[in-house]
Amino acid sequence: MTAALRIVPAPAALPGHEILDQVRDFIARFSAFPHEHCAPMLALWYAHTWVADHLYTTPRLVLSSAEPGSGKTRVLEVAKHFTRAAEMTMSGSAAALVRMVAAGPITILLDEVDTIFASGGGGNEEVRGMLNGGYKRSATIPKCRGDAATGITVDRLPIFAPAALAGLAGSLPDTINTRAITIHLRKRRSDEHVQSYMERRVEREAAPIRDALETWATSIGEALEEAEPTMPHGVTDRAAEIWEPLIAIADAAGGHWPVTARAACSYFVHDKTGVTPSLGVQLLTDLRTLFTIAGTDRLHTTEILRYLLSLDDAPWADLNGRTLDARRLSKELGRYHVAPVTVKVNGTNAKGYVTFANDHQVGLADAWARYPTTPAIEGGASNGQA
Repeated sequence: MTAALRIVPAPAALPGHEILDQVRDFIARFSAFPHEHCAPMLALWYAHTWVADHLYTTPRLVLSSAEPGSGKTRVLEVAKHFTRAAEMTMSGSAAALVRMVAAGPITILLDEVDTIFASGGGGNEEVRGMLNGGYKRSATIPKCRGDAATGITVDRLPIFAPAALAGLAGSLPDTINTRAITIHLRKRRSDEHVQSYMERRVEREAAPIRDALETWATSIGEALEEAEPTMPHGVTDRAAEIWEPLIAIADAAGGHWPVTARAACSYFVHDKTGVTPSLGVQLLTDLRTLFTIAGTDRLHTTEILRYLLSLDDAPWADLNGRTLDARRLSKELGRYHVAPVTVKVNGTNAKGYVTFANDHQVGLADAWARYPTTPAIEGGASNGQA
């Protein structure tokens, strides 16, 4: 008598929201994150690496800290267990990185980026250009092949690939930061405990979760091509472009993830803790404060410089060894289409700046209104006449 063949059915695939829950919880075991939105965001970012072929943008992930030993490398080490074709490296020329991406798919996990972008770092402009351009699918870098004798061919190499970058705070160019979701990591307190990282054990434990993540994420890839998720209030332009892929994935996952992803998005977009403004934005902010305190819509340049140079926590007294003067002030504000004009203050005519528009320039109020890191002033911006 022949024994009946016993068929064991394959286990049903887990729904997306449960898989993302597992990834989030696994991530949280090894890092003391500064807030609750970090691990969910990372789970979504890892998921997006599996479907990057179906996306138009791939947000950069930046891990920064004020001091070494704050857990940046650990986040990358865990990330390599959940991202598609992870390539963890500490350096690399632009030419090498471009070739690696072109031969992809690949997820770049780049540690110690401060050594690449620090002053004097070799080839940093080419690496910066590759990381900037590779944020969008359409970007390529032209490379010549051959010689004059055999003929020169131009290869247009694709540079679109997910990239996570870890380094000390302030080391990355602004052009990369504006394309990134940034976690500002801190050293663990003595009462903050995480699990030890042993690569073989972690790889073994992560494998089934990674396999489930890959299977689920790739199954929704084509649907993501047409996704147009609703963004949280106030998330527009570049910020929306960065977060759309992650929120679309969260919507596909279901469960609590649509709400969780939008809460994380709002936090990362609107929270500016640890973010150093550009020199121009800081200047606009300090001028806004001065004009608000003075309760006026016009000030002479001499008065403005006197105030700026009196600020202890500002850079104006030492700009690469030189103090801010009228010429440098005009140059910095000129980038925002704000120029000095002759104004009368307390009966005296002299060069200065006004908040309102006139025939010569747009006025400081226009610049204040265009930069979201600089709140609108409260008063002092009336439509007067110079």
